Amino acid sequence: MMFGKVLATGSAAVVFCSVVIAAVVATVVLYNHTPTTPVPAPGADTAPSTEALTDIPPERLVLYQDGARSCPGLDWSILAAIGKVETDHGRSPLPGVTTGENFAGAAGPMQFLAATFDSVVDRHPLPPGGANPPSRYNPHDAVHAAAHYLCDSGAPADIYAAIFAYNHADWYVRDVLAQADRYSTRATVPPPGSGNCADIRAASPAAAAVISFACRQLGQPYVWGGNGPEQSGGWDCSGLTQAAYSEAGIAIPRTTYDQVHAGPRISEDQLQPGDLLFYGTTADVHHVSIYLGAGKMLHAPTFDQPVQISDHRWPGDDYYAATRPAAHTPAREPAPRL
Repeated sequence: MMFGKVLATGSAAVVFCSVVIAAVVATVVLYNHTPTTPVPAPGADTAPSTEALTDIPPERLVLYQDGARSCPGLDWSILAAIGKVETDHGRSPLPGVTTGENFAGAAGPMQFLAATFDSVVDRHPLPPGGANPPSRYNPHDAVHAAAHYLCDSGAPADIYAAIFAYNHADWYVRDVLAQADRYSTRATVPPPGSGNCADIRAASPAAAAVISFACRQLGQPYVWGGNGPEQSGGWDCSGLTQAAYSEAGIAIPRTTYDQVHAGPRISEDQLQPGDLLFYGTTADVHHVSIYLGAGKMLHAPTFDQPVQISDHRWPGDDYYAATRPAAHTPAREPAPRL
């Protein structure tokens, strides 16, 4: 399928990016494009940069990271950059973002034509979590569909060709790649942490507050559904992590399954003290802990085992993912605990 960019011209005109199928829209402006050596995508699972953390809404950042899994090897920053260039992550007030269509018939946060979106969904059933039936206006559905379309078009092996297929304009590809580069980073020396409550090291005051509170709970009993010794006589895993983040002035959900969606995903090689570590599968995230550094975590393990420090990896573990809720909210005065 051929795609093109329709541009509004004139000093007062607004350029609004849209995906246009030549078979559907007859007026298509194609830009000169000379095939080049395949351009690989950035390394998968890059960490969000400061610009990404401040510019991308937290829930949308998690969605880009999840959506990239629909195209193995595709870095989330490519999806995020397309979302930025197209509609500023759905924040654009122009027609065709949340309702209706733009002048070219494109709609939704990733600017799909109806025919294109339907074609992708027909080929690739989307994961649960979106609209029923799938909708190009639904951010979950639009991001996953964009990942599938990029994969069908050559990503991640040749990301330039894949983005060019998404929109036939070399300048568009360059803008997306430049934005993706600004959104992603790999810290060369992440704070290693000590793995020891007697020597707390963290990259931010918020993370230090989280760890400090959790360390004070060492030895407390495990209680299923527990919200602390005062209320329940002990902690369960997600009750402990929620309370620790609350101590730093950061609100996260109560259950493990919901906590995994709070904060951006962090690749395992970029773990920092204070990050949350999750174990299980997509369908059953059953355990959460707080990373201390040096391969250690602090957690409320299970019945008859008190809050303790353990290795964060062990033979046969089901490590699933890590998140960094402290990335979005600076530490403030601890909220009073009732």
